[in-house]
Amino acid sequence: MQIAVIGTGYVGLVSAACFAQAGHQVSCVDTDISKISRLERGEIPIYEPGLADMLANRNVRKRLTFTHDATAAVSKSEITFIAVGTPARPSDGHADLSQVYAAIEGLAFALRPGAVIATKSTVPVGTGDEIEHLLRSQRPDLDFEVASNPEFLRAGSAIDDFLRPDRVVIGSENERAAALLTRLYRSLGIGRERMLLTDRRSSELIKYAANGFLATKIAFINEVASLCEKANARIGDVATGIGLDHRIGMQYLKPGPGFGGSCLPKDARALAKMGEDFEAPMRIIETVLASNEARKRSMARKVASAHDGSLRGKTVALLGLTFKAETDDMRDAVSIPLAHALVEAGCILKAYDPVANDRARGVLPPSVRYCGSARDAVDDAHIIVIATEWNEFRQIDFRHLKTRTKLPLIIDLRNLLTEHDLLNGFRYVGIGGNSRYAANKSLAVSVRAPSDATPGRRIERRSSQPAAVSPAE
Repeated sequence: MQIAVIGTGYVGLVSAACFAQAGHQVSCVDTDISKISRLERGEIPIYEPGLADMLANRNVRKRLTFTHDATAAVSKSEITFIAVGTPARPSDGHADLSQVYAAIEGLAFALRPGAVIATKSTVPVGTGDEIEHLLRSQRPDLDFEVASNPEFLRAGSAIDDFLRPDRVVIGSENERAAALLTRLYRSLGIGRERMLLTDRRSSELIKYAANGFLATKIAFINEVASLCEKANARIGDVATGIGLDHRIGMQYLKPGPGFGGSCLPKDARALAKMGEDFEAPMRIIETVLASNEARKRSMARKVASAHDGSLRGKTVALLGLTFKAETDDMRDAVSIPLAHALVEAGCILKAYDPVANDRARGVLPPSVRYCGSARDAVDDAHIIVIATEWNEFRQIDFRHLKTRTKLPLIIDLRNLLTEHDLLNGFRYVGIGGNSRYAANKSLAVSVRAPSDATPGRRIERRSSQPAAVSPAE
């Protein structure tokens, strides 16, 4: 097929690369001419594992072009995907659709007969109706269709999510458009059993509802973790105990400093605003947002309380700056309010992230000292704070690092470390009762298997960590 993808961010680049790898001719469009020039030179503007290698593949490069001329790209395409950003409006939290409408402006006269406009951008219910109205007002005689095809990509595993998705949602009021999109995804080897065909409005709401539910699950386990700390219980065991219920599941039950990223915060805000617009208040989502903001603010207090309440003049090594590992995305990362609060408390802040030091400079306080390695960051530090769950931090030789710090204190906001690390003499403060030495002792607990497991089989878990998947989005 001939495909146009408007937008060269996480969603647009990954989608375009995967479609090209499947054998389709793809034009990737962006109004940022300098960005297009970089892409043409083979420079990738984002960090996403596997994407650079895919875009460097000779066959993919032959099928993939980058251009700022949307009209030329759309005029050749059977399907045009809208994959631009829809950030929360600072004024009211509603999804900002200005980039979406800018993308479709003028496209009506470029569309070929029978073309499909598919919206991958996360948009509020009814946006597809508005897009169709705008286009038909310009070309009332043209045969075209507007569909909804939301993305469910996690930063750090976007390619795998695209090629091996849990589901592909296609929302359309027209069988021909649904069939065309189905055929496209079947060409990627995705089975029909993973495709949900629905109406356009339901498709638009599915993405918001999914992210709202995931945000709720994260906020819930974080509040339970706080209760564990007060009640002298262990969040690892609690999360495992509830996650073994197949109705709940293990995923998104890993406590941390609060959710961030490009999707969960803004989509939860937009879902709450949609509830207001349709007079169907989303009280749970509103509470989740408040809980998450409070969670982020509390992290600086957690650091201070671990050091007798005062940070003035102390050196803090902040390891990990992105909102999660395997991405350079700094949007709504917990490191931002944490860094500002630590600097305001009077500490000397040294920071290190494997990929995002440069991106962080624009959002963290100007006094932050950026380091080229974790080892450099912890030199002469009074406190080590782990804010992102990079694998690199699991491999650190803490026995050696102890000799480089002023105080052997680790505050692990991701419960990343294990008993082995603590045996090297560090005082350890984790999340949800995973603190000091006792929290990571290898206490094995046996529980009955879920009902769908082999009868009589028993499951052994370690109490130190919940068997869960880190928040993605």
